[in-house]
Amino acid sequence: MKAILIARVSTEEQKEAGNSLPAQIARLEAYCRNKGFPIMETCSFDESAYSNDRTEFDRIIDFILKQQETIAICCDKVDRITRNIFDTRISTLYEKALNGKLELHFVSDGQVINSKISAVEKFQFSINLGLAKYYSDAISDNVKRAQEQKLRKGEWLAKAPFGYKNIKKDDGTTDIIVEEYEAQIIKKTFELYATGAFSIDLLLKKLKSEHGVPWPRGSLGKLLNNPFYHGIMIVKGKKYPHRYPPLISLALFDKVQEVKSKFNKKSFKFAGLPYMYRGLIRCGHCDLSITPEKHKGYIYYHCTQYKGKHNAKWLREEAITKQLGSVFKKMTIPEEIVEEIVKNLNTLQQDKVDFYKLDMDKFTKEQKSLSKMLDNLYLDKLKGSITESEYDKFYQSLHDQLICINSRIEQLEESDDNYFTTAKYVLSLANKAHELFENSEVEEKRQLINLLLSNVRVEDEYVLYDVQKPFDMIINCSDSQLWRG
Repeated sequence: MKAILIARVSTEEQKEAGNSLPAQIARLEAYCRNKGFPIMETCSFDESAYSNDRTEFDRIIDFILKQQETIAICCDKVDRITRNIFDTRISTLYEKALNGKLELHFVSDGQVINSKISAVEKFQFSINLGLAKYYSDAISDNVKRAQEQKLRKGEWLAKAPFGYKNIKKDDGTTDIIVEEYEAQIIKKTFELYATGAFSIDLLLKKLKSEHGVPWPRGSLGKLLNNPFYHGIMIVKGKKYPHRYPPLISLALFDKVQEVKSKFNKKSFKFAGLPYMYRGLIRCGHCDLSITPEKHKGYIYYHCTQYKGKHNAKWLREEAITKQLGSVFKKMTIPEEIVEEIVKNLNTLQQDKVDFYKLDMDKFTKEQKSLSKMLDNLYLDKLKGSITESEYDKFYQSLHDQLICINSRIEQLEESDDNYFTTAKYVLSLANKAHELFENSEVEEKRQLINLLLSNVRVEDEYVLYDVQKPFDMIINCSDSQLWRG
């Protein structure tokens, strides 16, 4: 009787231990020599015995079923073939063995399945299959528990996203760290898209030309939707705070989602074109976005009058730029006034520090309380005190509260670190706004408009706007000539 040897491993541990492929094959070859079985074929592969998709194993089954003579299928143990008692491929082999078409030899189990086996031996085989299934289920449960524990600790279980990298430490454990160059590209990508000056295609073109990133269009869209960059990982639809340094703030991420949703509503005709004021200015009569259009070498903006005719004017881009430039010019503050304001800010800073400490203590206590509640919830789940659905419901509620608190703490830390710097920056920006606007590229102009103005609209031939706080106070002082005393 000729023999086909089947050796299989499914884990790195088995490859390195006594169940390695060479170890299994050596035992099977020795068994065949003792039995006098000529070896027809040796099949060894690395696949899970519990998977429905076992390509190599299916090939072997097809080969076995095509044999006209009775052959011996030699495996080390039952679990080398399957750990699934419902596997139809195994039941097919079992039935053929009982009908004398082939024999199943499980060397280390000391069991042979053929047409002559007794009821006791059949029962023993079913027990072995059941034990293999139990072993597989136990491994699966342990893996799930270990993975859930890692997720609760904020550990990412897969390949690190762009901007981070997987590393192996000296002690053999793995970790994820920030890849500094890629991280800067991520920050720039989110910041540029948040300006609203770029469609996905335009941003991708800019990133490829400046940094050579190999992203396809779909990958960039997914990247901009990935909350991992502000501290949240999503696994099987569940959100978990991760323990790695975020590359962007939640506020920036939310701004990008807002811009993306607006882009999705834009007509295809203009969505990819680099017009300076596209999507920034609305019609003062009907509140629709005014449309950019090229005509005889010039760019004009006009209302489509979709809601009805109202004698809408066509404005040249240069005319809009001139009117917006005038408001930035009004923001210039005399140098002596700037020095006085900075001096007053120094005095106010200490008062703010006191308030900061009180708020930080409050939010930190809430953070610890929520974290403890999450830990207790997990223990209740392990004890069986609550069902899986109850755990998911309470977990999501506590998790959302924790994200909110973490965001407040992050904002508080940033405001404390940047309060004085930001105040000086506002003054500096106001003084340089006109110069920056006149000399900047399209995306920088759009950033300035979004930062300093809101509700920009066109009525007849005039560009109207509201000035963002605190820059409106600077404009008011300039208009009333308060700088002069």
